[in-house]
Amino acid sequence: MTEVASPLIDERALSKLRWRCRRGLLENDLLIERFFTRHAESGISITQAEGLTMLMDLADNDLLDLLLRRKEPSGEIDTAAVRQVLADLRT
Repeated sequence: MTEVASPLIDERALSKLRWRCRRGLLENDLLIERFFTRHAESGISITQAEGLTMLMDLADNDLLDLLLRRKEPSGEIDTAAVRQVLADLRT
C-alpha cells in the first residue's frame, strides 16, 4: 500500500511559517533552520506545516525538551503530524 503524500504549502504560507518558527532560544532556531534548509528543494507539506505549527505553540523550553528527546509529545500535541516533524527535526 502506497502512502499518499500531503500537498505542499505555497510560498506565502511558507514565508508565514518561517516567521512563526522564529524562537527565543538559539538551540531551537538552529534545529528549526536545519529543517527548513533540508526541505528547501522538496517543499513542506501541509501535514508538516500543521505539525510544526502545533510545536510552535509550545514554550521554548518545552520545545527544546522535545527536540532533545528529554520528553515525548503528549496530550493534544501527540499527533501523527507532530511526531513526523519531530522525527525530522531530531535527525
